[in-house]
Amino acid sequence: MSIWEYANPKRFMTTSAAILPWVSALTVICLATGLIWGFFFTPDDYKQGSTVKIIYLHVPAALMAINAWMMMLVTSLIWLIRRHHVSALAAKAAAPIGLTFTLVALVTGAVWGQPMWGTWWAWDPRLTSFLILGLFYLGYIALWQAIDTPDTAADLTSVLCLVGSVFALLSRYAVNFWNQGLHQGASLSLDKEENVSDVFYFPLLLCIAGFVALFVTLVLLRTRTEIRVRRVQALLARDRMA
Repeated sequence: MSIWEYANPKRFMTTSAAILPWVSALTVICLATGLIWGFFFTPDDYKQGSTVKIIYLHVPAALMAINAWMMMLVTSLIWLIRRHHVSALAAKAAAPIGLTFTLVALVTGAVWGQPMWGTWWAWDPRLTSFLILGLFYLGYIALWQAIDTPDTAADLTSVLCLVGSVFALLSRYAVNFWNQGLHQGASLSLDKEENVSDVFYFPLLLCIAGFVALFVTLVLLRTRTEIRVRRVQALLARDRMA
């Protein structure tokens, strides 16, 4: 069995229909457990007080905003190389979800940053590159809407995705590239001195798992919708030709 068999729309629809109930249930379990544990059963931080609990929304959202673009990069490359329509539609489906995660990360970061830094926004390297990533999401979505020919739209948005990947990587590693800036280092690290305390770490892992499952659920649902829309458009075009 080849992985490319799942690029067939019919096979994708069958497989995704079987997966969706399980990944949806995983989303609810992980998010409910992680958020309740994190918000109600963890202590306040000795420096940041209760504001530290924004970490359970901010970190998973920021992580998924970057990884959503990386997923779009992979599916865009598959489209450019293999010309599988499901991969292009999956990238298109993921863009609004990634943009939403980006906005959640920016808003929660501002709410977290104001009491810690004394300002809602700073032109910090990571914040700036993250804002630019959000603009790339907007441009990607607008480009899909602006072009009527689906294959041409898929080609141009795939190229845009390649360019925007630079800012996705900068958003992840800007703190490592530049020492200046207000943003702290990574909340999750192999270095125990940088990693968050275990009391915050385990509920945070559950929240991240929940956001990953939520992303998969929404991408599957939106990709299935995109396939149905493409089928309807094909039927309408055939009727006009008849």
